[in-house]
Amino acid sequence: MGMFKVRVAEVLEETSNIKSFRLKRADGAPFDPYPAGAHIDVVGPTAVVRQYSLCSPPYELDDYVVAVKLEPESRGGSEALHDVEVGQELEISAPRNLMAVAENADRHLLVAAGIGVTPMISMAYHLHRAGREFELHYFARSREEAAFVDLLKNRSGFSDRVKFHFGLQRADQPTVLATAFADLTPDSHVYTCGPEGFMDRVSESASRVIPEDHVHIEHFQAGEPTDTSADTPFEIEVDDEVYEVPVGRSIVQVLEDNGVEVDTTCQEGICGTCIMGVLKGEPDHRDQCMSSSEKKANDQIAACVSRSKSPRLVLELF
Repeated sequence: MGMFKVRVAEVLEETSNIKSFRLKRADGAPFDPYPAGAHIDVVGPTAVVRQYSLCSPPYELDDYVVAVKLEPESRGGSEALHDVEVGQELEISAPRNLMAVAENADRHLLVAAGIGVTPMISMAYHLHRAGREFELHYFARSREEAAFVDLLKNRSGFSDRVKFHFGLQRADQPTVLATAFADLTPDSHVYTCGPEGFMDRVSESASRVIPEDHVHIEHFQAGEPTDTSADTPFEIEVDDEVYEVPVGRSIVQVLEDNGVEVDTTCQEGICGTCIMGVLKGEPDHRDQCMSSSEKKANDQIAACVSRSKSPRLVLELF
């Protein structure tokens, strides 16, 4: 995967544990356009790679903006980035999008909790500029723990479309969500990002009103570990070569062991970098980067975590 250097042009403290970083290309060129909701890989000072959503307007190409939450049990990613200062250089990837805006929707509802607001901001910019019908609902434990509030209230241009829900008890969330979803139609789409339990509640509420595949989820951390006790070996075929994937080894690992290079970053099934095409066979999907409709199609697989329900998978590199 191609990486390129950027310079940190600005660092802002959005909350006590969230900083935003405005990035410019080190060579002075503008960035390439990117679809709203996209994320990038960022290589921090400790060489740890993490994925962060772009939260700047996708049509303004002089800067990329990402926000980083300092995780209490950081393994060197967020902690190192929180020490980055203006003028330092980082490496980033080109943007990738796993939660694209459905351009044929009659109404878009963006539902975020905590740091999950970041991809929603770029989507809101896009929808506002396109003159589409949308609302952004932002949940946080308190005003002090919510990032980008001043931007959304005073400087975004779409403040009338933003609804804040601060300090709401978890038990009260379903009622608020049901009210927000009341005007949706079968042609509407819902997009959500935040903690797993929150996204589950959003998905459950939305699916009562709109088709399941109209609910789009952006994961930023791996879910509960998959039970692997019943795993069995299987074969993969790539470019007419057949390899066995034993228990305890991933498709990516087996391919790399045999000299087949596969782009991969997170190794947890959340970033989508390692997605390959499935020509034959039935995947055992264990990722959190593909939508339910994409998984039902069975024509792609996240090769870093998923396995096979059939004896052999015939795969193609994207």
